Amino acid sequence: MKGDPVSAYQDQRVVVTGAGGGIGAALAHRFAAEGATVVVNDLDPAKAAAVAAEIGARAIPVPGDASAVVAEAREALGGRVDVYCANAGLASGGDAFADEAVWEAAWDTNVMAHVRAARLLLPDWLERGSGCFVSTVSAAGLLTMIGAAPYSVTKHGALAFAEWLSLTYRHRGVQVHAICPQGVRTDMLTAAGSAGELVLAPTAIEPAAVADALFDGMEKGRFLILPHPEVADYYAARATEPDRWLAGMNHLQQKWEAR
Repeated sequence: MKGDPVSAYQDQRVVVTGAGGGIGAALAHRFAAEGATVVVNDLDPAKAAAVAAEIGARAIPVPGDASAVVAEAREALGGRVDVYCANAGLASGGDAFADEAVWEAAWDTNVMAHVRAARLLLPDWLERGSGCFVSTVSAAGLLTMIGAAPYSVTKHGALAFAEWLSLTYRHRGVQVHAICPQGVRTDMLTAAGSAGELVLAPTAIEPAAVADALFDGMEKGRFLILPHPEVADYYAARATEPDRWLAGMNHLQQKWEAR
């Protein structure tokens, strides 16, 4: 009698940043369930420890800034990282007049943390001919988000960097996946306020559904991971009919302003 098939992630060594809750925690739980050993990273040590405790023996809490976690995480995993989930993000609201510090923080967390991680991961991955970089982008990186200029702009940057990694290194064994959900029932959705209630809440999904979409996409070798399939149609409309799409988004902006 044959046993259950072995997961592709059995004995893999995985890092998930921003894993103290929401999507990150769901990813950490799923990778561990697939047989991987997972570093649970979060800026909040208590949250990192709590999620690692929920997972059990396959989880190692490594708290700290996501921009500087690679070296410590690699050491905790015995010297190797197979999958890196750049999930930590900053949902910065505001318009064009948002303070410079808000823009800088969003850029540092949503883009440069990914760049810094890749700099440290790529040499080993390219030498081995294998590695996987997962970027939690958000549909805002494909489309945009009303009331959140710093978030929208930097998520576009995160997507652009993920695309660049994929087109540059895929022939050398590096897989890249960009997760682009709309509303997900997390603290970040709550923080989005009335704009989130209008645009994201009606179709919001659970974090576990995002993890399911990622694993399905990884199995099929997809770059774009769309937990909300309708985002593909919105993305196509944005590309092929930009004026019509912008007019529709402006209508949504006016609706939000009138609330």
